[in-house]
Amino acid sequence: MSRRHSVNYAASPLLASRTPVWRSKFIVAAVALGFLALAARATYVQVVHSHFFIRQGEVRFVRTLELPANRGRLLDRNGLILASSVPAASLWAIPEDVDGDQPAVRAKLRQMAQLIDMPLSRLMAKFADEDKTFVWIQRQLDWDLGQKIMALGIKGIYLRKEYRREYPEGESAAHIVGFTNVEDHGQEGMELAFDKDLAGKPGSLRVIKDGRGRVVEGVGTEVPPVDGRDIQLSVDSKVQFFAYQKLRDTVIANKAKGGSVVVLDAHTGEVLALANYPSYDPGDRRRLTGEQLRNRALTDTFEPGSTMKPITIGTALELGRVRPDTVIDTSPGKFALAGFTISDTHNYGVLTVDGVIQKSSNIGALKVAQRMSPQEMWTVHAALGYGQKPHIAFPGAASGRLRPWKSWKPIEQATMAYGYGLSASLFQMAHSYTVFANDGKVIPATMLKIGEPPAGTQVFSARTAAQVRHMLWLAAGPGGTGQKAQTVGYSVGGKSGTARKQVGKSYATGKYRAWFTGMAPIDNPRIIVAVMVDEPSAGSYYGGTVSGPVFSEVVQQTLRLMNVAPDMAVKPLIVANPIEEPTL
Repeated sequence: MSRRHSVNYAASPLLASRTPVWRSKFIVAAVALGFLALAARATYVQVVHSHFFIRQGEVRFVRTLELPANRGRLLDRNGLILASSVPAASLWAIPEDVDGDQPAVRAKLRQMAQLIDMPLSRLMAKFADEDKTFVWIQRQLDWDLGQKIMALGIKGIYLRKEYRREYPEGESAAHIVGFTNVEDHGQEGMELAFDKDLAGKPGSLRVIKDGRGRVVEGVGTEVPPVDGRDIQLSVDSKVQFFAYQKLRDTVIANKAKGGSVVVLDAHTGEVLALANYPSYDPGDRRRLTGEQLRNRALTDTFEPGSTMKPITIGTALELGRVRPDTVIDTSPGKFALAGFTISDTHNYGVLTVDGVIQKSSNIGALKVAQRMSPQEMWTVHAALGYGQKPHIAFPGAASGRLRPWKSWKPIEQATMAYGYGLSASLFQMAHSYTVFANDGKVIPATMLKIGEPPAGTQVFSARTAAQVRHMLWLAAGPGGTGQKAQTVGYSVGGKSGTARKQVGKSYATGKYRAWFTGMAPIDNPRIIVAVMVDEPSAGSYYGGTVSGPVFSEVVQQTLRLMNVAPDMAVKPLIVANPIEEPTL
């Protein structure tokens, strides 16, 4: 039988002693003060200074995600796409979460590097970056490729949906559409000119993220993005492609440095084509050079040479100083003025004013200019847009140079008569010829498709414009300097120009720019085409023989695409031995 032991707790000295009352009160007071301190702290945190702690919490866990807007499209005049946005995958990583030392992860990273065409060493170097919480791996990959990479299931690798621009017309329309950067902001061309309209407005969504950057839940109201609006250009993509193709072939065949073509609708001033060579692919700019990027038709200015003679003659006709049948003696083919000798390529003898344009006589043009004052010539040049930045929605358009008339010396007025002493872009030259195509009115040029023809500014009378058009027709016909500009089925008129290139303060030997500017059909012009080839070096360098054929083919193709009926029998008027035009 077990023996039960009992403990007399009351016999313990510790328990038997009486606890002082102050000690109990102290403990109760301490507990109460603790609760009061906690309550005060809670009030401070949640009421008095709550905004600070809320902000600190948001800094650590709340993020505002930008919801990208879909950039608007660039369309040609017929609704064909010149630039559009497609979904793209941009890969990013949290480096501290990517365990590249594990063999299985390393193998997946190797597959990923192969898919994005990046050396594995370079990929691993990204994870060694100082920022351990975020690093871009590759942006704007094909969406399907991004999905393949995410299917690998690599911890720490994430995908963000963005948009990438695509340019279906490639090189042919590059200098018109331009391009955007990786952030989808316009950098060149119409992408830059209408960036605000195309970009739209991004939306936003506030979310809570965990420590690994993953979205846990959304907070607040989602602000949806507003997509950019489409912009319809005046350009005809078919005309643009054909013009670019013919220009490219001509530049290569003539071993030239480059060239440009501008095609305008003579009735509306709409730009149907604006091509340059060399060009580039706006969707692949990895090897882009400055030569390729230059929009020569708008940014490069040159002395236009003989293409200015119709403007000189038109001014004199308008002022009544000459008539088309006024006789001008150009003998003996040389003219001395202020210590300079001005020459024609031949001694043309006695010419009518019509003949001055047909034969492209420098001496004839300067003798007509001498019947006018510098102010009278300057006023017409300025009215046609020379020396002024073109009023066109396009970045980088050059203004050229037209010196104040008060500073003109007699020799300068004489050289101005045949296109030296001023500078202009090919676009300005094409635009100025609208005055001859519209009964003496120069009309605004535009890169956007418009409904109604704009009101022009009357510079010449309709009679003067018709007289100059007849002279341009003669210049492009038998006996003229632009016979290779003739087009099967359509009457054409135009003026060639061969300007020596200026290097420093003097003219370079053997370096020329070949121009041809004209219109068709000649009695009721529908288009104006201007062509420039820079430094042709394969033998011929005259505007009529180098640029004239480009003009011919572009005119014929464009008028057919516009459904303009032929106005003459299908019989080419090209002769075997064209007359060469004069140069300085």
